[in-house]
Amino acid sequence: MTRTRTLSVRETALCGLFAALIAAGAFIRIDLPVQPFPMHFTLQIFFSLLAGLLLGPRPGAVSVGIYLAVGLMGVPVFAAGGGPAYLIRPTFGFLAGFVPASWLAGKISRMGRSHPLRWSIAASVIGMMSYYLSGMVYFYVVSNYLISMPVTWWMVAVNCFFLTAAGDLVLSVLAAVMAQRLKPAVGQLR
Repeated sequence: MTRTRTLSVRETALCGLFAALIAAGAFIRIDLPVQPFPMHFTLQIFFSLLAGLLLGPRPGAVSVGIYLAVGLMGVPVFAAGGGPAYLIRPTFGFLAGFVPASWLAGKISRMGRSHPLRWSIAASVIGMMSYYLSGMVYFYVVSNYLISMPVTWWMVAVNCFFLTAAGDLVLSVLAAVMAQRLKPAVGQLR
């Protein structure tokens, strides 16, 4: 039987800090007035990836889990409020997708000791892709089978990926660069 290591008090405090940053990121909007559809981004994916990159896979995923738990309990930390009814919103899969995104970013970035920035960028992009995969599958399933709002995979891809992926890709690369700058400071806290 293997024994899992518990989080230290400092790691727990950092998880709480990143949960708060992810919540704040929901309300920091970046609007790009491009045609034909204006694009809107929040900084949630940025802070979710940063949590994994700086804290590691498990504490990063725990910080996202704290954020989700607080929001599902009714505290309005999601971009459009909070509460358990959020589970039946087609877009909840994107919020849930922050968990594997943070975990993968943390896990993959730890593999690259020889080229840490390259590995962090790759980890962020792979984490972002897992976020999109989770969100799009959830969107499709909930729309078609739970709320009877039929959508095709093409509609999901256009509305949930093609219109927003470029901006999130930029945020993912920025998270990787920022993580490399902040690692020495966060390492002193751990």
